Amino acid sequence: MRTKLVIFGITGDLSTRKLLPALSQIMKTGDFDDLSVIGVSRHDFDLAALLPTESEQLLGRFSQITMNVSDAAEYHRLKDVIALGEDEQLLVYLSVPPAASAQIVELLGQAGINTSNTKLLLEKPFGIDLSSAETMIGHVARYYDESQVYRIDHYLAKEMTQNIVAFRGGNALFSYVWNNQAIEKIEVVALESIGIEGRTDFYEPTGALRDVLQGHLMQLLAITLMDVPHEFDWSGVTELRAQALKAIAPADPTTAVRAQYSTYRDEVGNPESMTETFAAVRLESHDEQWKGVPLILATGKAMDKKATEVRIHFKKSHEAQTNCLIFRIQPHESVEIEVFTKKPGYERELQTQTLSFMYPENTVLPDAYEQVIVDAIRSRKSVFAGSEEVLRSWEILQPVQQAWAASDVIRHYDAGSDLYSLIG
Repeated sequence: MRTKLVIFGITGDLSTRKLLPALSQIMKTGDFDDLSVIGVSRHDFDLAALLPTESEQLLGRFSQITMNVSDAAEYHRLKDVIALGEDEQLLVYLSVPPAASAQIVELLGQAGINTSNTKLLLEKPFGIDLSSAETMIGHVARYYDESQVYRIDHYLAKEMTQNIVAFRGGNALFSYVWNNQAIEKIEVVALESIGIEGRTDFYEPTGALRDVLQGHLMQLLAITLMDVPHEFDWSGVTELRAQALKAIAPADPTTAVRAQYSTYRDEVGNPESMTETFAAVRLESHDEQWKGVPLILATGKAMDKKATEVRIHFKKSHEAQTNCLIFRIQPHESVEIEVFTKKPGYERELQTQTLSFMYPENTVLPDAYEQVIVDAIRSRKSVFAGSEEVLRSWEILQPVQQAWAASDVIRHYDAGSDLYSLIG
C-alpha cells in the first residue's frame, strides 16, 4: 500500500537528529519505494540542507508545506496537499512539544484528516500525571480510534528490548525459571553519567520519575514480567504488557527514593528546586507467578556510569554462587550471565567468567526510530504503548507523585555516585 508520511515539526531537534536519518536508512533498503514524505513547518526551510548527507532517495520523495498550525483553515489546505486516495494510507507524526499536540490533533480531526486509513504517531510524554494522561487520551479518542493511535516509546523499539521476549520464549532453560520460585528480585535501571546538559527548561518541570521511570522503565518491566505464551504472536504484546502492569500494586512512597545531584540547583539557577535527578521505586506484583519478588526501578543523572539494563537476580542455594542475568539495552546491547568455572591449573580454584551474547561487530542494528516508522507503516503495534499501559503506569506511581508534591525533603548526592549507594 502506498504510504504518505506527514511530519509536523520537520525542522525540530527530534526530526533532524532521529526521524530524517531513520527515513534515509529506510529508503536505502529499497523496500519502501511507495513511501513519500511531507514536512510541515511554520517557516520556510531549505530542504536539502535539512536532510542527512547521501539522502538523494529521500530528497526525491520529499515535499514541504509551510502553515500556521493554529489556523483551522490551514488544515483544509493540508488535506488538499495530501490528497489521500482510498488505496493509500496516511501517517501523521507529531514531532512537536506536548503543549502543541492537543490543538493539532483537534484541528486535524475537524478537517477530516482522521479517516480509517490514517494513523497518528504521538511522542511521549503522555501526560504528567494520571489526570492529565486521562485528559490527553480522551481528547485524542474524540477524533481517532485507539487502533489508529501509535504512542511512541522508543525503548520498546530497541533491538535488545525485543530480544527480552525472544530470549524468554525461545530458550527452554529460562522459560522454566521465569517465576518467583527461582528469581529473587528484578532491577530495571537507566543511569546516565552526564547531568542535564543545559536542558533546564525541559528538566526542571519534569524530573527523573516523569522523564524516564514512568515510561521507559515501566515498559521494560512489563516486558520482563508479561506472559509469553507457547503459541506466541507479536500482535498480542501490547495486551500482555498491559496485563502485567495491571497486576502491579500502587507504589509505596515510603520505599521510594527521591534525590538530586549536588550541583543541580546551581546549574538551573534555582536554589530551592525540588526536582529529582534520581528516582527509584520498589514495586510488587499480585500475579501468582511473581508474588514476593521485589521489582526495583531506578533512574538517575550524574551517576558513575551510563547503563540501561534489566537485571534478573536468581535465588542462591548458598552465598558463593553467581546469580545475575543482565539484559543490556544500552550502550552496548548484549545478554550476559556470570558463571563460576574452574581456574586453569593444578589447584581446584574457581573463577568468575561471563557468558555473553553480543551481535558481531559488523552487524548494523536498526535505529529504534527506523523500527518505529517501519512498524507503523506495516500496522504492527507491539513497539507502541497502548492507552491502558499509559494509564496503569501513572496509577502505579500516583501515590509517589502525591507524596513528593506534599514534601520538601529531597536527598542530595555527589556526581559519580553508584546506584546502590542511593537505594541501599
